[in-house]
Amino acid sequence: MSENLSAFFYLIASVCFILALRGLSSPETARVGNIYGIAGMILAVVTTFLTPHVVSFWLIILGILIGGTIGTFIALRIQMTALPQLVAAFHSLVGLAAVCVAAAAFTYPELYGIGVRGAIHGSSLVEMSLGMAIGAITFTGSVVAFAKLQGLVTGRPLVFPGQHLINAALGALLILLIALFVGTEGAAAFWLLLLVSLALGFLLIVPIGGADMPVVISMLNSYSGWAAAGIGFTLSNSLLIVTGALVGSSGAILSYIMCRGMNRSIFNVVLGGFGTEGGTVAAGAGVGDRSVRSGSAEDAAFIMKNASSVVVVPGYGMAVAQAQHALREMADILKKDGVSVRYAIHPVAGRMPGHMNVLLAEANVPYDEVFELEEINRDFASTDVAFVIGANDVTNPAAKTDPSSPIYGMPILDVERAKTVLFVKRSMASGYAGVENELFYRNNTMMLFGDAKKMCEEIVKALE
Repeated sequence: MSENLSAFFYLIASVCFILALRGLSSPETARVGNIYGIAGMILAVVTTFLTPHVVSFWLIILGILIGGTIGTFIALRIQMTALPQLVAAFHSLVGLAAVCVAAAAFTYPELYGIGVRGAIHGSSLVEMSLGMAIGAITFTGSVVAFAKLQGLVTGRPLVFPGQHLINAALGALLILLIALFVGTEGAAAFWLLLLVSLALGFLLIVPIGGADMPVVISMLNSYSGWAAAGIGFTLSNSLLIVTGALVGSSGAILSYIMCRGMNRSIFNVVLGGFGTEGGTVAAGAGVGDRSVRSGSAEDAAFIMKNASSVVVVPGYGMAVAQAQHALREMADILKKDGVSVRYAIHPVAGRMPGHMNVLLAEANVPYDEVFELEEINRDFASTDVAFVIGANDVTNPAAKTDPSSPIYGMPILDVERAKTVLFVKRSMASGYAGVENELFYRNNTMMLFGDAKKMCEEIVKALE
């Protein structure tokens, strides 16, 4: 295939990726967006196969078979609750791929058409070093995020004195090493740059707490895109440059939107200080021996059946219990009885952006019943029942009342303003951010202890 023809098909694939992003911006068009993305990727792979630069077909096919088998196995077995850590793992692989390509290009530059060892083109050295540095940061940062989400390490911020100073020093050293490598093309500078980047990625994500992890996942997605774009320049692959730029920019925009929705600074995300000012994690407002009011599924069914409006607030507990289908069945019965049922989604509910939207869509919840925080928050004051199912930190009033809390300043869903709050939870344990939720002790709150799916099924039986 000629270079002009390859460029033409790469252009079509790029358009498909752009249309995929456009489709994924709305639940109604997400399926079509996925189809565009799949079509663009198939076209990109086939076009790359047919370029004259590809000679080791058997090695590429072997890699596709191994990777495809592993991917298929994971896709068939993965639970929706594990999707966030799967995304983090994918990001780490993108970063690792960027590092490997950079290392290969530095070791055998003549195979990539960027010069010879000791005389690599200056622009290629810049692209190579930037791509590798961002890729290494993405790799170790994503591994830490995966470990936090998987529960292999604590979700609490891990901080120590002088952490920001160390990060700043490593950042300055990274810039100096890039300049040294571009100026001298020294192997020592290259490998030291790799080590510093790996360490920086680790230290940037370690101090970030679990409540802020959705924004971190989004930001790491952006990093992986920029790493791919940098390596695209090294490989002189226009499609990789375009695709990486699309992923990088869209991830950055999403991170900014989420930070704005959480009243946080985007710079804190980039610099690894997100939600950890002061270096401690507050335990939340003291509750002492205060008691809570608990109820049964029959109590909840009676309250909601006699209500005129119910707002459902889903959270990670719903995902863990896989309760979305039973929840939709409960909502359908209430709607048949004339009760208005809507869903309120916090931008960081779950463990990654859009986690709750995906689960509700899987249960065929109508899109027009699902509202974002800013669309529905003022309605809680006129709502009869707020049915909170597994959402903890995003409903915690400490975000408005406790300046020492790690979630202070984060906009929350004002469920406490509803006439009655039904809170489905396994126990009185704190949320992922490690903060006690004082909402449990409010006079208008009734705790429904138990598995979220089982509780919804019992409520359905009581309603019937």
